[in-house]
Amino acid sequence: MKQTISPYGGALKELFGTNTNALKGQAFDLPEWTLSQRQLCDVELLLCGAFSPLEGFMSQADYAGVVEHMRLADGTLWPMPITLDVSEAFAAGAQPGQRIALRDPEGLLIAFMEVSDRWVPDKAHEARCVLGSEDRAHPAAAYLFETAGAVYLGGRLTGITAPTHYDFKTLRYTPRQLREEFARRGWSRVVAFQTRNPMHRAHLELTFRAAQRVEANLLIHPVVGMTKPGDVDHYTRVRCYEHALRRFPEQTSMLSLLPLAMRMGGPREALWHAIIRRNYGCTHFIVGRDHASPGKDSLGREFYGPYDAHELLAAHRDEIGIEPVPFQAMVYVEERAEYVPVDEVEAGETVKSISGTELRRRLREGIDIPDWFTYPEIAAELRRTHPPRHRQGFTVFFTGLSGAGKSTLANALMVKLMETGGRPVTLLDGDIVRTHLSSELGFSREHRDLNVRRIGFVASEITKNGGVAICAPIAPYAATRRQVREMIEPVGGFVEVHVATPLDVCEERDRKGLYAKARAGLIKGFTGIDDPYESPVDPELRVDTSGLLPEQSIQRVLLKLEAMGFIAKPNG
Repeated sequence: MKQTISPYGGALKELFGTNTNALKGQAFDLPEWTLSQRQLCDVELLLCGAFSPLEGFMSQADYAGVVEHMRLADGTLWPMPITLDVSEAFAAGAQPGQRIALRDPEGLLIAFMEVSDRWVPDKAHEARCVLGSEDRAHPAAAYLFETAGAVYLGGRLTGITAPTHYDFKTLRYTPRQLREEFARRGWSRVVAFQTRNPMHRAHLELTFRAAQRVEANLLIHPVVGMTKPGDVDHYTRVRCYEHALRRFPEQTSMLSLLPLAMRMGGPREALWHAIIRRNYGCTHFIVGRDHASPGKDSLGREFYGPYDAHELLAAHRDEIGIEPVPFQAMVYVEERAEYVPVDEVEAGETVKSISGTELRRRLREGIDIPDWFTYPEIAAELRRTHPPRHRQGFTVFFTGLSGAGKSTLANALMVKLMETGGRPVTLLDGDIVRTHLSSELGFSREHRDLNVRRIGFVASEITKNGGVAICAPIAPYAATRRQVREMIEPVGGFVEVHVATPLDVCEERDRKGLYAKARAGLIKGFTGIDDPYESPVDPELRVDTSGLLPEQSIQRVLLKLEAMGFIAKPNG
């Protein structure tokens, strides 16, 4: 491990080993863990020093201190737990004092980890302390309870190979490389701007004003690891950033990409972002309104106050080694024909703004995006990758009890969409998928979840490429359905249809006698009998087929698709 002192940001802890070729040969006899996307982001930033002073995944003592007090065991300020979550089965063979090999999904050896700690966390306590909520509407809470492994491992890392990126290679600076680039350019004061969204005129005005205020050069430092489900993909965003950069005065600004897995943790996340930018050599950090907020909870309330992040960074400004630059929201004042901070708007002035939701609606419906909001080249970039809904791929996901009528509706919808034409249509019926894609799976909860996730993956690929995927599994568990939605919504449309036919009607229709066998105890774990069906809380459509003819039911589905814009309305 190298430790260097730089005038740009202080000590860096880089965790790459020496003589890595010899080390690689030691991996074959070790337990191997395949890193998830989020874990791979964390490992990359640990190895390059972006998470300095961490030297690996946190020990239990460090984890406890961070969860409770935002401090490592030695008292160092650090607001976000960085832990390796693994399955119980893997943890059983990963004893403290043992080495494990960490590999990417393609099998490339990324690092060794010396396991120092192994524990089962209190996830509810972690969610309350770190995120302020256990609500699954928070993406990090959903990940914690529904995706993360049951056991945490802590320990020092020795890096072997940095994760490979084939995109935008010239824009991917490590902390050391970025510090050296600042020095080469003669930049001694650098203000960083964190973003996970495309930059529009308000963002440019905000960053320009911030740089002027603190007399610093500007680093646009967007996250290209994991952001909030449904965000614009990073390929599109980076092209937009490149357009935006051309609007700044020459030699005053630069763009670099950050492979961070965001937690959307509001104030704590903002503090974390600031420390990371200190490690990259920045001297100032812009803190905006609602910084790193996931939006509203399941009751429609904001998870965090709009300026909570400002207050937390102000409380720790003397300790974090980087100067926070707080900014209020920027709004367009029609009378002045310019953007100003919202607190500078005078009485009687006309304020204009377009929310992210409204922008998505305009893209979805092909409505004009005004020049006062964004630049034409950015609008064109967004339209290129986010066409109107009637030209997008989409998935219709039928879910309901066995015998509810899912397959009938799915087949009818397939025929209707093929009749009208315009997109390729693929049916992913539960029984069909079981035969051709999941024949080796049983009917345990684990296998049913895996089967549904496989359906979701195939549907996401169909949707991404402009087709229509029609899915009709039982899909009894809400968490798995949410995971499928999160796979698909970033690449196209997702329409969940709850076929809410009552259980007694489903039993009457039972052609295969499955309900009778389940009632007799001949089939175990049968949905609706001795295994629960978790009804969707807020599906796009709910249909009870017990009182409707199939033609009537499918008309409801078609009308919903038309209302949502996936089926183009007739001209004239």
